[in-house]
Amino acid sequence: MHEPVVFIVDDDAAVRDSLTLMIEQAGIRVQSFDNARIFLSAYRPDFFGCIIIDVRMPGMDGLQLQEELVWRKIELPIIFLTGHGDIPMSVRAIKAGAVDFLTKPIIREKLLVCVRAAFAEAKNKISDIAQNRKALSFCLAKLTVREREVTVLAVKGYSNKEIGSRLGISHRTVEIHKSKIMRKTGALNLLDLARITREGGLCSGKP
Repeated sequence: MHEPVVFIVDDDAAVRDSLTLMIEQAGIRVQSFDNARIFLSAYRPDFFGCIIIDVRMPGMDGLQLQEELVWRKIELPIIFLTGHGDIPMSVRAIKAGAVDFLTKPIIREKLLVCVRAAFAEAKNKISDIAQNRKALSFCLAKLTVREREVTVLAVKGYSNKEIGSRLGISHRTVEIHKSKIMRKTGALNLLDLARITREGGLCSGKP
């Protein structure tokens, strides 16, 4: 796991510079962006750390960016940066999953406490994801070769008849395989099975 980074998204250059100085003086890496769209364009799956977001920004504001991060399943813990009048808004943001919020003007000690708490949450999330992936991989490993073939085709949307035709088996046999697949993986339905195969790393290529 590489060193965590604080990603700052704020349209005020003076605030970005001030935050960067305080955080870098603590030996923590920083990357800053002057609006939400630029951050989203620069984002890579290997980004690790936390993100400090100004609530009020032109274009996409902080809450809209939070919604976009959730929609994209970007797991960076969020610290909101607010003015005094934004506190009720920030409370709603925390209920939506933000780690904390900082009120301007920012106190360095409070900033660093928040950042370190967010880093701890980021590490926990990565650990949870890894454990979940391991558990799902274990479930998928219970499948026979034929069941894996049926699974891959089923999550791609093929009907029982189409799967049977592709694999040279009857649609009734496909139904039996599907029943065993759902029991072994614990999937609630086909959508859940698709999630399990994706998160568990089952090859999505055609068998």
